[in-house]
Amino acid sequence: MNNIQILMTSSFKKSYKKMYKNQQDEVKKVIKEITMDPGLGEEKKDDLKGIFVHKFQIGQQLTLLAYQFDPKTRILLMLGSHQSFYKNLKRVIS
Repeated sequence: MNNIQILMTSSFKKSYKKMYKNQQDEVKKVIKEITMDPGLGEEKKDDLKGIFVHKFQIGQQLTLLAYQFDPKTRILLMLGSHQSFYKNLKRVIS
């Protein structure tokens, strides 16, 4: 867990900044979980291979966090609700 670098795309930062403080706190908890156990999310297939998506609840809202990782870094790609998530994710990674 030493010296793991967390990187964020501009898409992730934008979504995060729009959230309320309590929602941001929930996302921070999930980021810590992903940092400790990067295999927590589900690995996607085909054109999204190598990308993991972790699903979690913020209140009543299902929220998805897409990320990639290697032993020293966690790259937070996108954060949002399920609606159009994967279509937008493909746009972010291309």
